[in-house]
Amino acid sequence: MRIVVYGSINIDLTAYTPTLPIAGETLLGHSYLMSLGGKGANQAVASARLGAEVSLIGHVGDDTFGQRAMQQLNGYGVDVSRVETLTDQGTGLAVISVDDNGENTIIVLSGANMYFDENDVERFRDLLRKAQVLLMQLEVPVGADLAVAKIAHEEGVKVILDPAPAAQLPDELYHIADIMTPNEVETEILVGIRPSSLDEAAEAANRLRDRGLDTAVITLGSGGTYCASGSDNIHLPAFQVDTVDTVAAGDAFAGGLALAISEGLPINQALNWGAAAGALCTTRAGASVAMPDRDEVVKLLAST
Repeated sequence: MRIVVYGSINIDLTAYTPTLPIAGETLLGHSYLMSLGGKGANQAVASARLGAEVSLIGHVGDDTFGQRAMQQLNGYGVDVSRVETLTDQGTGLAVISVDDNGENTIIVLSGANMYFDENDVERFRDLLRKAQVLLMQLEVPVGADLAVAKIAHEEGVKVILDPAPAAQLPDELYHIADIMTPNEVETEILVGIRPSSLDEAAEAANRLRDRGLDTAVITLGSGGTYCASGSDNIHLPAFQVDTVDTVAAGDAFAGGLALAISEGLPINQALNWGAAAGALCTTRAGASVAMPDRDEVVKLLAST
């Protein structure tokens, strides 16, 4: 089964610190890690590690970061034939801090990721025609997301949108996307509710569906996952694991969900795949490098 990921490619510079810094504070950290990142790259790797055929559409700069990103994506088995190298823009960069509790802050420098042309997406139709799922995020211009989602929709491809970093979306995108997966913060930005209970998650999901969305999936961190789809309302508790850091857990969730949807699994099973992948990602440091493989997810699912 083929998944097309349309999105960002970064190099992540992650610093591990006792606490997250406040304004004006200088901290001595424990260690640092430089790795492949960007939500597009992370989600592509997550899906590929779980066994999908994955093609990534994206941009890198003509620099050492871009070369490193392409080498690592190739190493994970991601098809990068549709990744363009821009000579006049730098590769995206994310500067991340992770504290001893596994919480994080992230500063994203978008670089080449913001140079998608919404008028130039028709050339991806041949690739989308072969896919079961299109997976998108918001680290590229939303107009470009909308344009490629339209093509996927016309070709009968399931469209999954991870609305991160959160932004106000065109009304049309709610009607084109099949599944949207905001976390608590993103949900608040989209619909004005930061869900702290299942009742609030249900209300937020209903607001998303009132805008035309078919399936609303709200990830609640340690509170699990809430989904409203058709007449189904599903709450899945979080998997209990030893968390190292939460960087890219949402991307692992998206990759697991997309993989399961591409294989034709019903939404309740697909949510379990996403939740298991997200939980396992938190048990190790880093972004793409932390993505679990299929055997690990199957083992965790079998243990519950």
